[in-house]
Amino acid sequence: MKISKSGSKSASPSAWEQVQLAAKVADLKDEHYRTVLTLSAMLELLVDKGLLTREELALKAEQLDAELDSLISASLHPMP
Repeated sequence: MKISKSGSKSASPSAWEQVQLAAKVADLKDEHYRTVLTLSAMLELLVDKGLLTREELALKAEQLDAELDSLISASLHPMP
């Protein structure tokens, strides 16, 4: 249980804390959108210039995904 500035007990975050959290989430969404947009533009340019194919990108994404899955699985099940 949490005690607010006024001294009363509250089990949930204050309205101000909820507003702050919502603002942080909005900032993260905006940052995520800009990052994805920039990455998409870079990938399109690389494909347009013939430096990469969409198939190469898909294959690399699958490889990285498999590697990350393996690392995550290993970290969840450490060796004794």
